[in-house]
Amino acid sequence: MVSYADFITLLFAFFVVMYGISSVNEGKYKVFGAGINKAFGTKSSETEGGSIRLTEEEIYFKSLVDRRNARLAEKQRKQNERMQNLVTTLNQTMDKFVKRGQMNISQTGRGVELEINASALFDQGRADLHPDALGTLADAAKVLADNEFAIEVEGHTDNLPIATAQFPSNWELSSARASSVVRLFIEQGIDAKRLKAVGAADNRPVLSNDTPEGRTRNRRVTITVLTPEAAQPETAGQNGEAVEALAAEQ
Repeated sequence: MVSYADFITLLFAFFVVMYGISSVNEGKYKVFGAGINKAFGTKSSETEGGSIRLTEEEIYFKSLVDRRNARLAEKQRKQNERMQNLVTTLNQTMDKFVKRGQMNISQTGRGVELEINASALFDQGRADLHPDALGTLADAAKVLADNEFAIEVEGHTDNLPIATAQFPSNWELSSARASSVVRLFIEQGIDAKRLKAVGAADNRPVLSNDTPEGRTRNRRVTITVLTPEAAQPETAGQNGEAVEALAAEQ
């Protein structure tokens, strides 16, 4: 039992160290090597002329980490390329809205963002899509259906209150507008599991609500095509990816 407990403890420590070297530098290699050598009774790293000389074990694990980092870098490059191509395609597809100044398409840290002025989609105080907006959004949906990225649709309003039977406040109005876009996307063939509708009311203005121009800009729908990192909890992805990548090398 004592030997088994020691083995389990060492195994746990090993995977903790694997996670700890996800951000790699020579200092971490030295600490990691010393821990491995101490645990398994091998000779520790030595220095020659002030430089670090790695043991065979340290060189092996360094090569694993280097290969993992190279794969992640290549994956990130391909993902960025896909996002840039998506921006180009959407600009062409949504050309009518873009030229009118009713839409802005950009690439952010979270993914590709389409910011559409609410006046291009809805009548004032309504959540039913304009008939002339249906075709353009349907074209955009066809572009978005060609990839697997998650999509977040946010509805935003200005700070002017609304109190109708259908929309007691801006919360209901912004949520209903986001849901209208989501429903259209589902009708156009986008998997419902990829979609999320969010109502933000007037809590995320891009300009001051003190002017008519600012209020017009704040009434908007934002469609964000999320990168995988933005679409899932960060820690879970990092832990699983680190263990999976190193295990695959072995």
